[in-house]
Amino acid sequence: MKIRTRIEELGLGLPPAPSPAGNYVPAVRSGNLIFVAGQLPLRDGKLQLTGKVGEGGHAPEEAARAARQCVLNALAVVDDMVGLDRVTRVVRLGAHVNSAPGFTKQPLVANGASDLLVEIFGECGRHARTAVGANELPLDASVEIDFIFEISL
Repeated sequence: MKIRTRIEELGLGLPPAPSPAGNYVPAVRSGNLIFVAGQLPLRDGKLQLTGKVGEGGHAPEEAARAARQCVLNALAVVDDMVGLDRVTRVVRLGAHVNSAPGFTKQPLVANGASDLLVEIFGECGRHARTAVGANELPLDASVEIDFIFEISL
């Protein structure tokens, strides 16, 4: 299956790959793995969701939608690097959620990203993951996600 076609079938578009906001590269390839730097929910250069998730802040469902944008940004990075059709497996994602005190539903936020990866890649989109709370995230983003993808050589 052509991954770009699948993304379009889901009514989504692949954005331009975001540029790094510091002294790092968007992704590093090591053998058949691509490690994608943490992605924020940026669309057209603007954060889609800022601030805390949880009591007094955003609902987990709202942050889960932002997590989906993080996935699209990561896929844009991979597409620029090697092309999406070389992805053979989503290996891992690490979700960091800008959490209000007492908020413990980070997995619900991460599900936004996990569910989209399975929608796009099918069984090859199932992955290991972490979902942790953070006191603060860059630019006051509500979520940041890093990824590891396996590719064909």
